[in-house]
Amino acid sequence: MADELHTFAVSLVTPDGAAYEGECEMLIVPGAAGEIGVLARHAPLVATLKAGTTRVHVRRDTDVFEFATGSGFFKVEQDRALVLVDGAVEAHEIDTAQAQRQLEEAREELERAERGESDADRWQLEQRIRFFEIQLETAAGPDNGRRSRVEASPSA
Repeated sequence: MADELHTFAVSLVTPDGAAYEGECEMLIVPGAAGEIGVLARHAPLVATLKAGTTRVHVRRDTDVFEFATGSGFFKVEQDRALVLVDGAVEAHEIDTAQAQRQLEEAREELERAERGESDADRWQLEQRIRFFEIQLETAAGPDNGRRSRVEASPSA
């Protein structure tokens, strides 16, 4: 069966605990140099991640979980992928009002840092800003062609 896809274990972990653990057929993460797609039996890999969208394809074209994720690291070995990120929020759980407030606070902190009034790390602030922007973009949902969980429609 050439079109049968194999699954592999995925753990999407934040400092607060696991955001997702389970099997999937494909995983797409926001690598620092662009998106990285992984299937079962992928070669070992270690990469840095930027804030972006992580998509867990449990079954090809039918079940897709989408997460707004912060920066972090990614490791693949054998049939296991580990995604370690600063934060992860599943698309349907995003609180847009809270994300907007946090975005404004992070932008204000970045402005203070640029004026020399704060010693906060600029790169980390930029990643936080991007994480909150990604949350707002992801929450916009189907208008951006993104869904938290995609249900397959019957073929006509």
